[in-house]
Amino acid sequence: MKNWNRRNGRRRAGITLIEMMVVVTIIALFSALVIPRMIGRADAARVTAARTQINGFMTALGAYKLDTGQYPTTEMGLNALRTRPQNVNMWQGPYLPQEIPMDPWGNPYLYKYPSEQGDEPEIVSLGGDGQPGGDGNNADVVSWKSR
Repeated sequence: MKNWNRRNGRRRAGITLIEMMVVVTIIALFSALVIPRMIGRADAARVTAARTQINGFMTALGAYKLDTGQYPTTEMGLNALRTRPQNVNMWQGPYLPQEIPMDPWGNPYLYKYPSEQGDEPEIVSLGGDGQPGGDGNNADVVSWKSR
């Protein structure tokens, strides 16, 4: 059914105020229900990304040890996977295709060897707060629990 203006015989086009209010209300309800759920998933995705990166470092460290006979020291750090350290024989790297990334929260990963966790190195992401310890999004992601 066409909507005609009686004065000049033209068809009216446009959106009424009520139609606009209905659309705005639907968008507001959608945002109120979906956005909080998506924010929680972003935090979980960061933890998963940190675990994945740590596992990738551990794999590269295993290849480094196979070639050189030892893990890099704390002083050498993860950079030994990209740049040949001085006085290291049999280095066949680089063992990672890219530079060492920051953790998903923008902080550097912490590397320690010799480790307090046994014969393997420690790699730690300090989580969302960048401080040791914490709960939830602020909890540390550590190499000895990320497998």
